[in-house]
This record gives sequence, structure tokens and C-alpha cells, in this order.
Amino acid sequence: MAEDYGKVYPFDKYNQKLVANVHPTDWKNPEPQGRYNLIVLGAGTAGLVTAIGAAALGAKVALLERHLFGGDCLNVGCVPSKAIIRSGRMAADIRHAKYFGINLASEPEVDFAGVMERMRSLRARISPNDAVARYRNLGIDVFLGEGHFMGRDMIEVAGKHLQFKRAVIATGARAISPNIPGIAEAGFLTNETIFSLTNRPQRLAIIRGGPIGCELAQTFCRLGCQVILLHNKSHILDREDAAAAEIVQQVFEQEGIRLVLNSKIKLVKKRGEKKYLLVEQDHKTEELMVDEILVGAGRAPNVKELKLEAVKVKYDPFRGVIVNDYLQTTNPMIYAAGDCCMAYKFTHAASAAAKLVVQNALFRGKKRLSALTIPWCTYTDPEIAHVGMYAADARHKGIPMNTFVRELKDVDRAVLDGEDLGLVKIHTKKGTDQILGATIVARHAGDMISEISVAMAGKIGLAALYNVIHPYPTQAEAIKQTAGAYMRTRLTPLVKALFQKWLTWTR
Repeated sequence: MAEDYGKVYPFDKYNQKLVANVHPTDWKNPEPQGRYNLIVLGAGTAGLVTAIGAAALGAKVALLERHLFGGDCLNVGCVPSKAIIRSGRMAADIRHAKYFGINLASEPEVDFAGVMERMRSLRARISPNDAVARYRNLGIDVFLGEGHFMGRDMIEVAGKHLQFKRAVIATGARAISPNIPGIAEAGFLTNETIFSLTNRPQRLAIIRGGPIGCELAQTFCRLGCQVILLHNKSHILDREDAAAAEIVQQVFEQEGIRLVLNSKIKLVKKRGEKKYLLVEQDHKTEELMVDEILVGAGRAPNVKELKLEAVKVKYDPFRGVIVNDYLQTTNPMIYAAGDCCMAYKFTHAASAAAKLVVQNALFRGKKRLSALTIPWCTYTDPEIAHVGMYAADARHKGIPMNTFVRELKDVDRAVLDGEDLGLVKIHTKKGTDQILGATIVARHAGDMISEISVAMAGKIGLAALYNVIHPYPTQAEAIKQTAGAYMRTRLTPLVKALFQKWLTWTR
């Protein structure tokens, strides 16, 4: 049954196709083929990229997965969330059609079940990329079942014993259950269960205003839910640039999301079909009634069941597997990659780390995780994308810096698109054009940040970006214009005086 392979509900034709690809019910594990060059535990992004990279280089590889191939990204993360985010964005665009001179006869009617069905159909459509059969056909021995270490070079999975020369732990992370009295008894949703909904909750409480909570708060509001977002800090997305977070917070308030900030949930109770949260804010308590509660309180690494003590691999239940800058554990034969060991819990970070770990594990390479330039994006509307240092990071490290900002209200294409709420902020090392970090707030900030990521990875300065010709009109011109702000700082009084004298000579 489907429940044997995780919370894949409803078990309609789309989820049946998904499960048939990522954890087929009729799968038979192969017989172990002697000693493997590499055994990979976990078939999320980090595990899949590690396995396919090693196999492409001719290594004998075994890949173990107890749950669904594709991990969080395909099944309960990036893929389903971005599908419904797109539906929510479409609903918002239709509601704002009058601003663009398009008059509609009525408000858009959101078919919530249809939105979720579309998500399931697209997830199933993408799932062949992560299918068990695909990896088998690439020459990888795939074992479905719970795997754990037995000794120095041995792993057990589904009653079979596998020997390895090197192993990579890529078991990912899981949603954290909050320590709130009564919430377990009342029941709650996480990112691992929210995408199983088929009926729209009328009132939805979301606990924590981090990236997951904010993305889903805005989306479910746009899909017709009354959303209450509870956060224990003074503003949402508190790890982001404060000015960037403030822009998104204002949008949330305009769209009708109720923000309960600096709050603490004292108790949760269920009465009939409703759930009640007793919330303390500013020394006052209030009882909130909702239909569902979504918890976005973070993620914890999947490490406890691996019996890491048997191979002397150190780990922390909160930080995960302890690795050095080469992603090597305290056992030099064993490496780790992805959410089970890294602070950056992003699909693209896991993929980049997996490529690094293949080189280090198989060829004793010395590729450093700290050498990677890793951007990230929170997919609210507008999006917040970031790469490199924040201003606070530079201050903490004692690095003097200059900051250059261009607001989208001064960028022609953003104005024409009606998407002029946002900014580009770039930090440089003081007195140079070396880019230390950048934050972009824009509807497609995740696409725009790559230009700055490339510059940083290639050690290209902000002056060079000013000289890059950007098509007009595009929102990415904001990056060039920010670079222009830097260039103007190079016009010292002496340079300006010499320029004026040159103009006089050339008249």
C-alpha cells in the first residue's frame, strides 16, 4: 500500500505513477556484488548526484534508500511547493488585472482541489528523472530498505550485507516537531504532509516565519485561506537582510495575512473539528481558532538510525554528521553531503556538494566546501535572493565594506511590469570593487542573482558588471545600475576637475 512508502496521499493515478517511479512496490533488491567502490546511503539530491557521478567515472556503486527516491526536493519540497506557488501567483495576477487595464466580470474562483491535482500531475511528470529504474539502468545497484552500518566496512540493508571501500551518508533531514503543549494531540501539518491536502482549510495557522512558513503563508492566502502567521521574532524572515524582509512583510499585510509577531504559543487544544491556539503577545493572551496548523519550525538531520557509532562517525542530533571542509567524517573512509551534515539546506547546495564529495572520496581530492559560492532564494512574491555575506557578517569579521543599492521603482522594466517593489543591494570590500555579497528583492530575484553569483565565483568585480551590456528594458538592468553607483564613487574631486578641463580643451 502507498502508506508503506510515506505520506503519498491521495493515492490517485498521479501518486501511483510517482510511487511506481520512486519506490516501486514490486522492486527486488539485487544480490551484493562483492566490495563496492562507493556505497551511498540516501537517494535525495545529494545521494543521487553522488551515485550517478561515481558510476559515470566507472566506480562500482550501491545506492540505498528507505523511503522515496528524489528525497524532499521531488516529493515534499521544491517541486510541489513551486507548483502551488505558481497557482497562487496566477490568482494574484488575475486579482490585479484591472491595474493593467483588463476588466474582469468577477473575482477569480480558486479550485483548490484542482490546484493540488495539478501539483500532483506535474510531480509525477518530473519523477522519471529520479526513478529507481533509471539509476539501475545506469549500472548502479539499488537497494530499497533501511540501511545501517555494521562494522568497519560493512552496511546492512534489508537483510543483505554490503562491503565498501568508501561510503557517503546522504540521508537528508526531516521536519521538526515543535515543543508546544497539546499540539501533537491536536494534530498538525508539516511540509511533508501539507501537499496531501485536497480540501482547502478555511483558516490556517502557520507557525514560524522562516522561508517555508512564508512561502506557504502567501500561497495559501492567495488560494483563498484565511492565514495567520505566528513568529517569535519582531519581523518575518529574520535571517535575511532587514530591508528585504520588510518589503515582503509589507506585501503580506497588504494581501491580508495576519502577522502575529513576537509571539509565543502557550497551548494548543482541539474541540470538535477546530483547533485552538493560546497565543501570548505583548504580555496579552489570545485564543485563535483555525481548521489546520502548519509547522515550519525547521528540519533535523536523519542520523539516529544509521548506527554511526559502529564506524566511529561523530554526529550531533541537531547539526547532523560532523564533517570537515572536505566533507569527510571522523572516519576517513566515510563522507557525507546534503542536509544531513550541511548548514545550507538547499537542493542546489546538496548537488554541488555531491560533485565535490565524489572527487574527494574516490580520488582523495582536496575540494573544499567553503570554496563554493552558494546563492539561495526564498520564493515569496517578491522573491528574496542572496549570495555571499550580509552586512552583519562583514561587521562580525571586521571587514570594512561599502553598500550600493538600486530600488526597482527606478528601473524602467520593473515599472512597466508593475513589479517595482524591490531592490538590488550589493556589498563590496571598502575601497575596491570586490563583491562580498548581494541581496535582490524582485519578482524573479532567483533568476537575477545568478549574474552576481557568477561574478563572485569568477572573482569578477563590480566595475566589470557595469561594463556588461544588458538588454533594455530588463529588470536585470538594476544590477548594472547598482554597479553604476559604485563607479560614481570613483569620480573623486580631482578626477572630476581633470574631466572638466579635458572637456574645455576639446570644445
